[in-house]
Amino acid sequence: MPDWATFAVATVALTLLLLFFTRRSQRILERARFVDSRGDAPGGDRAGGAAGEGHRTADADLTQGVDRPRDTDHRDRPVLTTRLLLANAAVSQGFALALLAAIAWWTAVPASALGVGGTHPTLGAPAVASLEPRGHVALGVVAGVVLAAGNQASARLGARVGVAPSTRLREAMAPTDRGEWALLLGVALPVVAGFEEALFRGALTGALLVGFAVDPWLLVVASSIAFGLGHGAQGPLGIAVAGGLGLALGGLFVATGSLPAVVVAHYVVNAVEFVAHERPGGVSVGSERG
Repeated sequence: MPDWATFAVATVALTLLLLFFTRRSQRILERARFVDSRGDAPGGDRAGGAAGEGHRTADADLTQGVDRPRDTDHRDRPVLTTRLLLANAAVSQGFALALLAAIAWWTAVPASALGVGGTHPTLGAPAVASLEPRGHVALGVVAGVVLAAGNQASARLGARVGVAPSTRLREAMAPTDRGEWALLLGVALPVVAGFEEALFRGALTGALLVGFAVDPWLLVVASSIAFGLGHGAQGPLGIAVAGGLGLALGGLFVATGSLPAVVVAHYVVNAVEFVAHERPGGVSVGSERG
């Protein structure tokens, strides 16, 4: 028999631990100097300017438009490269995903309760349950494209009114060569999407619904708030935007009961964000200037 109480306590503890490390990482990122893997500071196209404008220093990114003394001694500030950030995201999120899987195994929570490997006991329409795995993937792609389009439209609207989430972390993680693009699209983003959806949708929504018969939308709202807080590096508006995306992904999970579908949708949203804004010649909507 599943030990739902232990699973709930362990999952909530893992979520709180994630939020703690997110806050701690945010403080490090605020102090860090970002360089690409060649040792150069991020270029103008990665900080909101047109490609070919030349490199801006990371110090300029940190101090532009900010009324504070300029830091002349950088020896105590961490220097982070693009590949280091991508590798850290893949390793840390992969470890957390393995830990979540171990919690589910230890407490005997069935994979179907998380929306994996079969029909969810309570969520999803019968038409979705009858789909083959590739059907769930296709469903996730379609949903991801729709959500990505809405995300891009919101970014453009925010830029027009002078309000946009912080993009500093995205710009720092933006690849500079084919190898880094492969690392981003083939490793880091799939792992991030897999862990975040397994935690916020699979565990905190699907599994807790099965174990405690709670209103699924109450779980969707609660997990979306935590999901938004987990994106604190994007600033207050970024937290709100991420929370809204969490609600949309939660709604997709309730409608389908399929974790693979929401993982794919999440991946598509993130991939489109990078490809649209950070590839050479990409648009620069809502880029951070300070």
